[in-house]
Amino acid sequence: STLFPYTTLFRSFRLLAAPGVVLAFLLLPRPIADWTAFALFVAASVTDYVDGYLARRLGQISQIGTMLDPIADKAMVLIALLALAVWSPLAHWAALPGAIILFREVFVSGLREFLGNVAGTLKVTNLAKWKTTIQMVAIALLLAQGAFNTNLGMAIFGMDRATIEAILTGQADDPTGLRTTMMLAQWGGYIGIALLWAAALLTAITGWDYFTKARKHLGET
Repeated sequence: STLFPYTTLFRSFRLLAAPGVVLAFLLLPRPIADWTAFALFVAASVTDYVDGYLARRLGQISQIGTMLDPIADKAMVLIALLALAVWSPLAHWAALPGAIILFREVFVSGLREFLGNVAGTLKVTNLAKWKTTIQMVAIALLLAQGAFNTNLGMAIFGMDRATIEAILTGQADDPTGLRTTMMLAQWGGYIGIALLWAAALLTAITGWDYFTKARKHLGET
């Protein structure tokens, strides 16, 4: 299969990039760690899209690629959520939607394992694809927000409150771009958390939809 090397390469990269997100925070100083984690996550998300595009366009599928794809996707998302829960300045706000997403993935994975070959007949819906896209954007924004927040802390280090307020209100010069950094940190957080909650809501809806479709195969009505 001409697609085999691409699927193996892209999906193996996503699988390896997942723990790389946590390693970045463990081994690198911030905000370098935040930007490294962000770059790994975005690169993994892009390869996921390219991988899917090639598979659809060429109409070729490898067994190892089929096996790696769901594992790599789930590992990337769940480990990134773990990193946010530990290192994000918005960890408190991300905890509940992250838990909902985690619960759904564990529940559906267990259900698919129980269903065996039948699970393949339960197709992914467009709503589930939207959920995945929103989820990826939310996590990427929150990883970037962590970097902006660290930059903000570094920018105001040593400044007194009056000076900070004067810069933020435009009464004093802003040579370090403090106002821009503050805006990015704030709005990156607002939008990231809002999208993560949207993803959690879609996660719950699609999880329930999957369970409803699976009930007939469980001997339930």
